[in-house]
Amino acid sequence: MLATGNLTQVEKLRMIETLWDELVHDKTTLTSPHWHENALEEAEQAQSVNKASFIDWESAKASLRDSKQ
Repeated sequence: MLATGNLTQVEKLRMIETLWDELVHDKTTLTSPHWHENALEEAEQAQSVNKASFIDWESAKASLRDSKQ
């Protein structure tokens, strides 16, 4: 495993970007886990009966950050 503890935040973000770029261009097909399909179906069902609520991405990130504190 690659040690990242001595990297700066900027270096870590660049590493993430590099890895993501490589994954996006990889021709290997990854299979989603079964639970993911179920979660998507539940979300579609909730939306179809107007029981889904949405928030913008910035609010979602702030909510996740707040829940960790």
